[in-house]
Amino acid sequence: MPDSREAPQESRQDANLRTTQENLGSSFLTDGQTLSKASPRHAPEFSSPEKVTDARLDSPEEALWTTRADGRVHLRMDPSCPQPPYTVHRMFYEALDKYGDLSALGFKRQGTWEYISYSQYYLLARKAAKGFLKLGLERAHSVAILGFNSPEWFFSAVGTVFAGGIVTGIYTTSSPEACQYIAQDCHANVIIVDTQKQLEKILKIWKNLPHLKAVVTYREPPPKKMANVYTMEEFMEVGNEVPEEALDTIIDAQQPNQCCVLVYTSGTTGNPKGVMLSQDNITWTARYGSQAGDIQPAEVQQEVVVSYLPLSHIAAQIYDLWTGIQWGAQVCFAEPDALKGSLVNTLREVEPTSHMGVPRVWEKIMERIQEVAAQSGFIWRKMLLWAIDLKPFTTRLADYLVLAKVRQALGFARCQKNFYGAAPMTVETQNFFLGLNIRLYAGYGLSETSGPHFMSSPYNYRLYSSGKVVPGCQVKLVNQDAEGIGEICLWGRTIFMGYLNMEDKTSEALDADGWLHTGDAGRLDADGFLYITGRLKELIITAGGENVPPVPIEEAVKTELPIISNAMLIGDQRKFLSMLLTLKCTLDPDTSDPTDNLTEWAVEFCQRVGSKATTVSEIVRKKDEAVYQAIEEGIQRVNMNAAAQPYHIQKWAILEKDFSISGGELGPTMKLKRLIVLEKYKDIIDSFYQEQK
Repeated sequence: MPDSREAPQESRQDANLRTTQENLGSSFLTDGQTLSKASPRHAPEFSSPEKVTDARLDSPEEALWTTRADGRVHLRMDPSCPQPPYTVHRMFYEALDKYGDLSALGFKRQGTWEYISYSQYYLLARKAAKGFLKLGLERAHSVAILGFNSPEWFFSAVGTVFAGGIVTGIYTTSSPEACQYIAQDCHANVIIVDTQKQLEKILKIWKNLPHLKAVVTYREPPPKKMANVYTMEEFMEVGNEVPEEALDTIIDAQQPNQCCVLVYTSGTTGNPKGVMLSQDNITWTARYGSQAGDIQPAEVQQEVVVSYLPLSHIAAQIYDLWTGIQWGAQVCFAEPDALKGSLVNTLREVEPTSHMGVPRVWEKIMERIQEVAAQSGFIWRKMLLWAIDLKPFTTRLADYLVLAKVRQALGFARCQKNFYGAAPMTVETQNFFLGLNIRLYAGYGLSETSGPHFMSSPYNYRLYSSGKVVPGCQVKLVNQDAEGIGEICLWGRTIFMGYLNMEDKTSEALDADGWLHTGDAGRLDADGFLYITGRLKELIITAGGENVPPVPIEEAVKTELPIISNAMLIGDQRKFLSMLLTLKCTLDPDTSDPTDNLTEWAVEFCQRVGSKATTVSEIVRKKDEAVYQAIEEGIQRVNMNAAAQPYHIQKWAILEKDFSISGGELGPTMKLKRLIVLEKYKDIIDSFYQEQK
């Protein structure tokens, strides 16, 4: 970027600066402050890819991976990855030319939607950066954020990177002990929290965090004045004395192969691993990963997205935060109770053009539609079923009369792209939304690939696949079996720097050539579409030596029996396969925990098979004969379609409560924690096999 580039002028934002103060309920921006005053006079120059390679990436001390927060890596430069490396600041600064006047962040205050422009967003990030420096943020140390998605989360994250720190998200559901482990591991100098509940967690563990210097709160103020605890309003003023030139110096010294983001895996065993992502990981993926998903730059069409999934997870962070800056998207924040029921209200108000959900979110939307249909009048219900059953879509009448209204009621009237990732999607759910004329586009990747390494899009779609490899990335399958299924190994600019402070784990994940061994099994079709078949570690090896992938069998059971919410196959080192089942039930609106009440759809299933049950406990404790018989018949139908006798489910049990995050069976993105389930329900599982002993 040439030094002579002019900064956006004061006229660009004069009308909006005063309202930002009111919108966020703070004095984050003072009247009259201009982008010109805050802009760096010098920005890193990249005259050619060759210059970048020579100057920054060929140092002999730089290996393909590191476990040091202040380490640097040799980037996986390749002709198929043409973008010269650049920093987060450069990505944002260049976006100001094109998107400075556009609305960047939308949020609701007192029932009204308010917006922050990209120019204001940049200024807020700089103010936050100076605040962090004033509070003592050291280079390659972290700012940890423990709170729900908000403008404060965004400009704090960007400000952390500007200040030379590392953004570290912590799941809001984390226990004080889990918070302590992460904050200690990443050397957090500052922790940002949104509520008193989260503040209390940090106050409880502060004495065990030698690097922690300050805590900032942004949704609820602390109950009383405490040393080194700041409100967001106070924090945004503490850095006023830090010269802009001092911040510019730190920004100018940053390099693309340095860490700027830490994503902690929610592993099922042992401590979570800190996945180190470089500035190049973020800027490259924000551009090319999103292009593969057909995300549009704002000069073509400003994308509107709703931010509600945890930003401590890479999928939401890359999609909402970093891609938003790259293409000038408008990001609107849902309410903290989004997943307890308010999300659909936000979707209706915002009408996103692009939307992402983990499979469980799409399943809940499906179940809600089914419940509404079950309660609707006869004619409307029949019309909905008629419209959904028209596959493939050969008639516009059904869409016009029924399905367009359903999409509008969901808030998807303008939505052109609906994505999912982070966990497997059931065939039932995909087919249901296809019936609504809503394609669900899959992506595949890990925290260790900065998010998407494979993407589907309107121009790159095959049902049940995870799409094709993102252009510029590579894939290979190792140890393939006769059906072409092997371990998925990945290479490219998405690949992470290493696990923080974990050399053994890093060397296990990355081979000598820098290929990431994912531990996932899959196959590629003749056109390069990827199909995930399961986790290698989840592969069940029976006592007879049969290799049984559990996911296809579990999915078949859920498809055959629509009353089933979760199904987990068991049989590792056992003489036969068995299964744990849970039933579809409503969720507590306050806690999102499963209740005892069956969903309307589940009640209807019971009625169809001759049962009057309306609760899970009625079915399980009384062993409801009609429901148990229907489930047994469904299991037998699945067995009839199995490849061989060792794939048959011989015993099963219905649990009294559905799996949940609070129960420990599901991770933050609703992934099944199989080892936890095996331990928690050990007695039931052992009872399946007692006769064999």
